[in-house]
Amino acid sequence: MIPSTFYPDWREKAIFSSVGPQPQVLAENEKLKVIVGSLDVGQRIPLHPEALAVYHFLEGTGWMTVDDERYPITSGATVITAEGAKRGVEAETRLVFLAVRIA
Repeated sequence: MIPSTFYPDWREKAIFSSVGPQPQVLAENEKLKVIVGSLDVGQRIPLHPEALAVYHFLEGTGWMTVDDERYPITSGATVITAEGAKRGVEAETRLVFLAVRIA
């Protein structure tokens, strides 16, 4: 069971690091994982297969690749990825997103 939780400002969870992404877990159980992901300029998350997921981009610009499709990302964009689809993200500017993985 995931308890109800209030995060007044997602910016407090965005961590930018020179060593790469440092996702901050907001909630997790065997069926669901919610994170805030942050990428600095030029950083990327390589293509990898994953469970069904929803990505909502909070800040910045970049690219998200899902299988053979490449989508331009700006604040407010949402991408839903199918179970098993390969996905990756590249940041042109500082990029922050909320990701929900559903098992």
